[in-house]
Formats: sequence, structure tokens, C-alpha cells
Amino acid sequence: MLKEVKIKLSRTALRVLEKRYLKRDESGEIAETPEGLFRRVARGVAGAELLHNSRADVSFFEQQFYNMMVGLEFLPNSPTLLNAGIESGQLSSCFAVPIEDSIESIFDSVKSAVIIHKSGGGTGFCLSSIRPAGDNVNGGEGISSGPVPLLEILSNSADYVRQGGVRRGCNAAILSVRHPDILDFIKAKNNPESLTNFYISVAVDNKFMDAVKSGVSYDLINPRNGHSVGRMCAGFVFDRLVEQAWKNGEPGILFIDHINSDNPTPKMGILEHASGCGEQLLLPNESCNMGSINLVKMLSDNGHSKAVDFEKLANTVKLAVRFLDNVIDVNRIPLPEVDRATKKTRKVGLGVMGFADMLIQLGIPYNSEEAVRVAEDVMGFIQKEAHNTSAQLAKERDAFPAISGSTYDFLGGRALRNATCTTIAPTGTLSLIADCSSGIEPVFSLAMVRNIMDGEKLLGINSYFEQVAKSQGFYSRDLLEKLVVGQKLDSLEYVPEKLKELFITAHKIAPEWHLKIQAAFQKHTDNAVSKTVNFDSSASIDDVAQVFLKAYELGLKGITVYRNGSRKQQPLSTGHDGLRLVKEYLGEND
Repeated sequence: MLKEVKIKLSRTALRVLEKRYLKRDESGEIAETPEGLFRRVARGVAGAELLHNSRADVSFFEQQFYNMMVGLEFLPNSPTLLNAGIESGQLSSCFAVPIEDSIESIFDSVKSAVIIHKSGGGTGFCLSSIRPAGDNVNGGEGISSGPVPLLEILSNSADYVRQGGVRRGCNAAILSVRHPDILDFIKAKNNPESLTNFYISVAVDNKFMDAVKSGVSYDLINPRNGHSVGRMCAGFVFDRLVEQAWKNGEPGILFIDHINSDNPTPKMGILEHASGCGEQLLLPNESCNMGSINLVKMLSDNGHSKAVDFEKLANTVKLAVRFLDNVIDVNRIPLPEVDRATKKTRKVGLGVMGFADMLIQLGIPYNSEEAVRVAEDVMGFIQKEAHNTSAQLAKERDAFPAISGSTYDFLGGRALRNATCTTIAPTGTLSLIADCSSGIEPVFSLAMVRNIMDGEKLLGINSYFEQVAKSQGFYSRDLLEKLVVGQKLDSLEYVPEKLKELFITAHKIAPEWHLKIQAAFQKHTDNAVSKTVNFDSSASIDDVAQVFLKAYELGLKGITVYRNGSRKQQPLSTGHDGLRLVKEYLGEND
């Protein structure tokens, strides 16, 4: 018997659903409730059960999936929310689009990317195989433009298509640090108005990082023939990368050898394509669907204190992995070569959101060894349960087809249904729906301006801070106005010191703690971890350099930095725009 449950949504969550997710009729009017959305998704994904068991109780799983989503305990990636249960039915969030070094391949890839964007997916490109600018083409009859101008072509094609009808196509591009055009690539987004739908990263290998430390040169390789075309000082290139990241947050760095040391199917090729925030690494033509558990909902309360409810967490992981595996079976991927590659490895990416809010509820500051321990304990538990569930699904449904020759293919090894099970995604929009902190990031600000969509701005207030401020008697319009224009909590004398420590925000947290938290999660994650090291606007170029070097030493797979205010447009910000929003917010709640 199916049971309807009313969902409790914040004003921001409801607005996000209305703007991006709820279905509309031919006249453009909203024709779906939030509960209807989750019922549609649950029914569409549960239908996969019949593919493996003709007697499966589909209604049971539909209700379980529905309860998990409507309770905001787990949410799948945006394409699944948008398209599950409807005719288009493309449910994956990220696609690896290969590009070979020919004009035919380049424009085949452009076509594939446009089709993917139209269906709601994002694309990742590796441009390392494209011959450098000025190189010969067709035996000297032409001259190559190189990989950097190709970014403009890809960007313009993505601009032409709105992703799933709700946003511009999202792209990621990677270039090897050994490519002769690496310096031009590093500066590709120097103009803040260009390539705004792309995130770019440089793939660096261990030998390059050793050369940086040793102060020596390294070889630049022409991908057309594999020959060295010169040498460059590794430290010089590293410094240019650091300076540009300090300037506007890009490029990020991917430690390609760290990534491929965890490649579960090395015989199928190397991992050199990544999703927009670098968390999902893929082989050519693979796609992946992801979802995140809201850790705030995984707490028990005995009336005096809160603790992680590992029993509830285990049940949620089991259901979430099954949900994501089902998505692969009901997914209507528009490109047959992608469908085949995806089903060979059946990669899924279960992650988390609300980590910072969970720490607040537990009374643990983000910048503490206790927080690092909680990160390891929670993600280690999720990883274990996810693999156990995948192993059970392999018994019920068979292992992923490419398991032969994989890292699971050894005497005594156990078969898994999915080549990878866990990924830490940024969850920018999902966390708005769930009303929790994003991914594993610290709280950005206790009161901030959120840029939702099409220029609409809403006030974002950390609900846990709001509750505490009201209960302890220091909640006021003046407090919100000071916070929303950027004043820090530690400057307010009437706020207890313990609360200042507990509600520490991103720019007040030393970089070492950002890295320690990321490393703790990475230790127990199959794929990579989306995490940004936030800097105050006053941070130096050397501060960024030290973070990149430390990230490598900690064994991270990638690292992104962002210095506050280094871009005109930010999804989250503080400033005087927020004063009007504070007034509106309090007027609605008085």
C-alpha cells in the first residue's frame, strides 16, 4: 500500500524546485508538487526491479525510495530528479566525451556534447591528445590551432543548449602539464567573461611534482608523435598555475597518478576525464549517476545529546546504492556508445552532504581533530556498507561485465555489481533542496546571498545558527545585517565564545583543516572528493602554492582553491545586496 508523506521544505528549497525541477504544462504553469516529483522519481527507478526479478515487489521499493527522498535523507543528481519517470529518461549527471586529434573527431565530439547537454547531462573532456598550436596538419598542408581555441568551440556549442531545459551546458576540460600549450591553457580563463560554462584543470603527474620540488626541468611532449619538443622549468609552470588559481580560482589540479592508482579497470584504459568539479573520474564514453546522503538526517537524539545513528545510516546506504544501480538499468542514454561503456563498469557515486551541519549538531568545530575522526568514521562506514551492498547486488544480478582483469579479479576477491560505489560531489543545488550545508564543505556564511537562477537572489541563513541565536537571546535584525554584509561572528562581543568556535565559517578556517577533512574523506572514497579550500581576499600567492603542495603530499586526487571576491559572480556571497533580503525575510516571519 503506497503511502503519501508531506515534505517539509524551506522557502529556498521550494523556490529552487519551482524554478528548476517541477514539471510544467504547455502554458508554462507548474503541474507537479514536490511530493509528486519524488513519487515520479521513485516509481521510475523502482521499475528496474522487474528486470532482475519478475516477482519483485516493485511497490515496496517505490515506497522505500519515496520515503528516503521525501524525508530529505537522500537525493539523486539533478538529471534523475528532472527526468526519471518521463519519456526522455536520461538520468546521468556526467559524461566523458573523448576527442581524438582530427577535425572529424573534434566535431563528432561537439555533436555528442550537444546531445548530452540537451538530455540534461554535463560533459568532461580531456584535450591532451590534441596536437599543439602551430603544429603541422596533413603533412604540412595546414597548421593546428591547438587545444585552447577548441575550448571556445566547445563552450559556444554548450551555450546554445540549455541543460535539460533549465541551465546552460556544464563542462570540464583537462590538459596534461606535459602538453606544449600548457601555459596558454593555464591562462585560458584569464578573461572572467570567457568560458563561463567551463571548469578547467591541469593533470600533473608524480614526476612533474618531483621536478617542482627539485627545481629541475621536465619534458614537453607533442601528443601527435610522442616526441619531446623541449623542456621547461617545472617550478616556472607550477608558479604560473598557482598565480592563475590565486587570481580567479582556476585551473584546479588533478594528481593523475594518484587517480589512476585507484583505477578499478586499468586494462580498459587510464582515467583522464573528470566531471565539472573533478570528483568523478571516467574512462572514455563512460557516464555516471550520483546521489548524496544528508548526514544531518543520520543523527539520533536521546534528549540530551546527539550521535551518529549508524543503523539508520547503514539502511540508507543499502537503499541508496540499490537506487543508483537501478538508475543504470532504466537510464535512457541518448548515445549507444556511452550506454555500452556505462554498463560495462556500472559505476555509481554515492556521497554525502550536510557534513558541516552534522558537526554543528554534534557540537564539534569543523577545524578540529575530532571532526577529522568523525569524517573518517562516517565515510569509512559508508564505504564499507556501499561495497557490501554492491557485493550483494552482484549475487542477485551479476557483477559488472568488465570485472575480468579488474582490481577485484583475484583469488579470494569478491565480485561487485559496480566498479566504483562512492564519490563526494559538491551538491550545490541538492543541498538547497535538503536545507543543509553543501557536500563536505564548511558553512560558507551564517547569513548570505544565494544566486538561485536567472538573476534571482534569496537570503540564506544557517537554520541551526538561527535556532541557537533565538534560544540564547541574541537573534536580531542587526545580527543578520552584520553577518550578511560580511562581518564575522568572532567580532560580535555578545556571542558566546563556544558558539563562535562551533559556527566557524569557511574563510576563518585555516587551509590545513580544509585539507585534513578532504584527506579523511578521500581515504574512504572510490572516486575523488569535490572540495574547495576557501581563502580570504587577503590570501597570498604563496598561500595557494602551499595548499597545492600539501594536497599532493596528503595523497589527494585533486584540489581546488578559491579566494573570496576574485570573481564578480559567485553562487554564494556576502555584501550590501543582502540588507534588502534581510528586511524581506524578517517581514515574512514577523
